[in-house]
Amino acid sequence: MEDNDRIGRPAGPEGDGLDLPAGIHRDVDGGPADTTQTFGHDSDLSFVPFGIDLTDVEIEAINALPSRSALLLVRSGPTAGARYLLDGDVTTVGRHPEADIFFDDVTVSRRHAEITRTGRIFELVDQRSLNGTYVNGERVDRALLSDGAEVRVGKFRLNFFVAPLDRGQVTGA
Repeated sequence: MEDNDRIGRPAGPEGDGLDLPAGIHRDVDGGPADTTQTFGHDSDLSFVPFGIDLTDVEIEAINALPSRSALLLVRSGPTAGARYLLDGDVTTVGRHPEADIFFDDVTVSRRHAEITRTGRIFELVDQRSLNGTYVNGERVDRALLSDGAEVRVGKFRLNFFVAPLDRGQVTGA
């Protein structure tokens, strides 16, 4: 993952002068306590798919993906427009400062989900998050990710794209 794909985050011991948002508290190791906020109503969970209208830059990034890799594009949420390269066997997603994909929002659990890669196959695995993980509008514990799939983690909505060389392949080789 390139450095500019990560979001900078303040760190330091309590009393370091960094203010935490209202409702966020530090846990025993000095980091923010896990105070994931839940969505208020079922209507918050409605699924209206995004069109997959991509910019020329996004299309170019997808077409440049090497085999056995994928790209997550953030379509809505505080980091809309961000891109995350998936090129490892396990990619962690959450509000924990050491997550590979860091979403700094109270609707995201500290250890929200993992994306695992086996060969050319990517699977999303929820890590018992409070608000759940969704693929194409369905809450999932585990789901294979297909090209163009919409993923929701907290209030972040993303699209998943596989490398063009791997499209349509169903083996784990």
